[in-house]
Amino acid sequence: MTEVFFGIGSNIKPEENIVLAVREIKDIFVDVIVSPVYKNKSVGFEGNDFLNLVISCSTKMSVYEVSDFIEQVHNLSGRERKSNKYLSRTLDIDLLMFGDHIIQDSKVHIPRDDILKYSFVLKPLVDIAPESIHPITKSSFSEHWDRMDKAENPLIPVEIKTL
Repeated sequence: MTEVFFGIGSNIKPEENIVLAVREIKDIFVDVIVSPVYKNKSVGFEGNDFLNLVISCSTKMSVYEVSDFIEQVHNLSGRERKSNKYLSRTLDIDLLMFGDHIIQDSKVHIPRDDILKYSFVLKPLVDIAPESIHPITKSSFSEHWDRMDKAENPLIPVEIKTL
């Protein structure tokens, strides 16, 4: 079994789409842990606030099968792929980590750079796996959180009752 971390965000019907993503992950993966949900401003464009969270789980699937699963869930949410990555979206699921693998090819980029760039990715990781080690930096998520500029992307905790 491989431990997997997903970053999940939405700013179009966010509660509905986050519930969809969590439900789909719980149907396929085991040992699922869902972080608290945080609201934050959109980054890189003007748009509605995002809701973001992280999920930890385990799987026997390959990294590419997990990547295909993510696209299936995106399709369920009605997500449309556009060339501009800075847009509002129904659902954005990122494969943040796949065990301690480091993979950078045309389909998969593991670990995601977003882990060290954005508080809305790192804080939920710290909430559910503070001592987990980033495979490139060899530092824990909590050590990275201690060094992060938290004012750059302030977070507001949000309760979603159906999670």
